Amino acid sequence: MEGLKALSADQDEQQPLEPAVGPAPEGDPEFHPYHHPAAGWGAAKSVTRFLVREGALVDGPRAIMRMNHENTGFDCPGCAWPDDTKGLHLDICENGIKHVTWEMTRKRVGREFFAAHSVTELSGWSDYDLENQGRLTEPMVYDPESDHYVPISWKDAFELVGSTLRGLDDPNQASFYTSGRLGNEATFLYQLMARELGTNNLPDCSNMCHEASGRALQASLGTGKGTVDLKDWESADALFIMGVNAASNAPRMLTALAEAYHRGAQIVHINPLVEAAATRTIVPHDFTDMALFRTTRTSTLNLQPRIGGDMALLRGMAKSILEQSESDPKALDREFIERHTAGFEEYRALCEATPWAEIETQSGLSRADILKAARVYGEADRSIVSWCLGLTQHEHGVDTVREIVNLLLLRGNLGREGAGPSPVRGHSNVQGNRTCGIDHRPSDEFLDRLAEVCEIRPPREHGLDTVDTIKAMQRGDVKVFVGMGGNFALAAPDTPATYAALRTCELTVQVSTKLNRSHLVHGRRALILPCLGRTEKDHQRKGVQSTSVEDSMSMVHLSIGMKRPASPHLLSEPAIVAGMAHAALPDSNTPWHWYVEDYDRIRDTMARALDGFEDFNRRVRLPLGFRIKQPARELVFLTPSGRAEFSAAALPDVVPAPGTLALGTMRSHDQWNTTIYSDNDRYRGIKNLRTLVFMNRADMRERGIADLGPVDITSTARDGSRRSVTGYLAIPYDIPRGCAAGYMPEMNVLCALGDYSTQSDQPIMKHVKVTIDPAA
Repeated sequence: MEGLKALSADQDEQQPLEPAVGPAPEGDPEFHPYHHPAAGWGAAKSVTRFLVREGALVDGPRAIMRMNHENTGFDCPGCAWPDDTKGLHLDICENGIKHVTWEMTRKRVGREFFAAHSVTELSGWSDYDLENQGRLTEPMVYDPESDHYVPISWKDAFELVGSTLRGLDDPNQASFYTSGRLGNEATFLYQLMARELGTNNLPDCSNMCHEASGRALQASLGTGKGTVDLKDWESADALFIMGVNAASNAPRMLTALAEAYHRGAQIVHINPLVEAAATRTIVPHDFTDMALFRTTRTSTLNLQPRIGGDMALLRGMAKSILEQSESDPKALDREFIERHTAGFEEYRALCEATPWAEIETQSGLSRADILKAARVYGEADRSIVSWCLGLTQHEHGVDTVREIVNLLLLRGNLGREGAGPSPVRGHSNVQGNRTCGIDHRPSDEFLDRLAEVCEIRPPREHGLDTVDTIKAMQRGDVKVFVGMGGNFALAAPDTPATYAALRTCELTVQVSTKLNRSHLVHGRRALILPCLGRTEKDHQRKGVQSTSVEDSMSMVHLSIGMKRPASPHLLSEPAIVAGMAHAALPDSNTPWHWYVEDYDRIRDTMARALDGFEDFNRRVRLPLGFRIKQPARELVFLTPSGRAEFSAAALPDVVPAPGTLALGTMRSHDQWNTTIYSDNDRYRGIKNLRTLVFMNRADMRERGIADLGPVDITSTARDGSRRSVTGYLAIPYDIPRGCAAGYMPEMNVLCALGDYSTQSDQPIMKHVKVTIDPAA
């Protein structure tokens, strides 16, 4: 990350951050627009090169044949896209294979490595080089005198956690973060430990990604989840894919899109960038298409709103449907609206009062283009709207998702096959984390059942989310931070502020599989607790254990590892949680170690404590597992009115001020969350470069910026403070005027900690106000 600096309003000097996130480039930066189909032979070649590079030509193919297999395989630790309902033997994707292979590496990081390298030295390594050292093998504790991590026994590690937690003046001085990798059983124990300690400080990665979706769907429908499943995708007449780069972030969606196109469904992609998934594909497990190089289109219409303009587009579609209803009685599902919704007349009046000129200005689209999308929606009997972070990481993310529901309600696209809202969750079990109790704002009903079943007295006051946890660390109010997976230091916004906050802690604990930046940005005392990966066998007293996960469409199924653990000193995530809990709560009546002997025991308790998990152990062993009941799917709405509720929010002003641009952060293709596999982004035509910004060519010309010319990017936060990155290269790209895009985590530095949505508390990482100028 050479040249990356941060500047705030009260700083006279720019303070450099850590070096590059990705590996050292293999040559000069290159940009060549990508014109090939998504997946297909490009993905096959990429996977083969990766397997060769990682020395996994035996283990890799073995894993491919076990990944996502019902009841006999392990769940992909990558995205949360559902397993195929037809029992595919190769229900896999390029990035899933890379993610699994990266976990199964033969490289090891043990005490010899830490003895040879100080934390100060490692802090100068790239994030790629840190992870590329291999799997962590034993628990380590930071020794401030030598500036090295040194070995510690599991017993002593747990006692350090326990004694520190016991010594806090207030349990709310601890915060327990969760990554989406954590399985359901460990999740349940983790939140139980926090609540028995006396805190609801349970931030998680969804606070940074889909919090807006959950809050919007809860307000509109009485559920925090989507209502559709994969069978609905297989029968929809129209699919609207909004704010998601499916080819990289949910690649197995390409199969659903190709099948939809073959059956004649309309597929509308809505995104500021036309991504590879929105063009055409060759599905890798379709051997005939692969052999014949036969592509399938994955879209019938592409629309490119300005960043933040999706809500205006949706409002325009609704306005068109309502105008059509004046002459066409079939344009609206009037019976559905009358029987099942509340607030329709207010919403109709709002749409009528919103001028087309405002809709065009705010969306960045012409009325004609909006009407094309409305026509597709109006002519389809069954429609699904699917979305990802392109809609949620905005100030108005909740209002935008509620506008999706508004549109669906107009034509009764809810509670029937092939229709409904379908958020695309990111990490493999992030939805299961929330279902199983990782929620800093738990409902009274959830806490009541937890208290009854587990015989504890959980706290009732709301806890801290991700942003508030960082702020509390800054103030000294949070003294212990436990990270259950993930790479918090690199994933959070405002990188310098996050680093400084973590360093104020008395103790930071990271439960991890590999070395990452969060181990080097630590508190005065720090622990690295290495855990089993998803691919590894979990041996406990009662035999090899399975864990469960919940996918993006509420299906819960088992995952069973296939490999011998990377080290005999690794513990499972449930065992680590139980060890910390037993040490922190010595007088607890919760049978922590008894639970870990047999995960069926955890599931039996979950069956009593969690709504929808009744008869858990039997149902999770059914083919493909089971689907958690969704009342809204059955037209039962747990809202104050008992109906699906229209919202009536005004359109936000998302047009950048003169001279400024709206910047959205995103992942490259060769990346999963904060893990970078290379400095390439095949689907966007990028090679050997991550410190870049995609810009509209007219915006570049107006600023005197040459193709691949160096630029300085400065963001201005709500409080007036500024943050900068320097020496980035500008890439001319098909993106609307006034918009720009670049990669996280490098650009997280530009998103101020205080710039979070007042609707969802999410960091506004998709709508950063920036100026971009030729490099000084």
